[in-house]
Amino acid sequence: MLNVLLARHGQSEWNAAGRWQGQADPPLTELGLAQARSAAANAGAFDAVFASDLERAVVTAQMIAEATGVGPVIVDPRFRERNAGEYQGLTRDEINERYPGALDAQRWPPGWESNESIQTRLLAALDDVIAHTGGHGDVLVVCHGGVIYALEHLLIGSHERIGNLGARWVHHDNGHWALGERIQLSDASVTIESQDIL
Repeated sequence: MLNVLLARHGQSEWNAAGRWQGQADPPLTELGLAQARSAAANAGAFDAVFASDLERAVVTAQMIAEATGVGPVIVDPRFRERNAGEYQGLTRDEINERYPGALDAQRWPPGWESNESIQTRLLAALDDVIAHTGGHGDVLVVCHGGVIYALEHLLIGSHERIGNLGARWVHHDNGHWALGERIQLSDASVTIESQDIL
């Protein structure tokens, strides 16, 4: 069986400011770096570490990989966050001002990447993880909230918000993926309410 822990990156500057990141590439905050250090101490053993190509994921993954003696980190852009289209860079208040009622109605702007698009690229990336590991072992993938949500929607039809360095186990056996438990990797906490979903 292959066990994959999909972990959200540490807090970024735009998380702290409440800005929707999408595929923008702001760096980690000091708290984000502390979260990554804490996660490295709590992570346990992995056979391989993968990451999105966005800086907030790569730096988080590198810190965990170095502390656990696993590496190099395998960077794959298919683990990137959702493209947030015209919401990218805006706060929730700015979105509500420019697009009144859109968030409550879940109306997404031009350029918004669908769950189906994320699921297609994510499953292809996970196929390569299977090939890399021979379908066995424990793997860490440092990615993004939107990626974890899209996989949860595919497998169980819903999701709950996840904080920085929150993580979700997924298990692959006999050609099928199944969701495992959610865990928190970091003791350096920030409330979910102070972050945005992307």
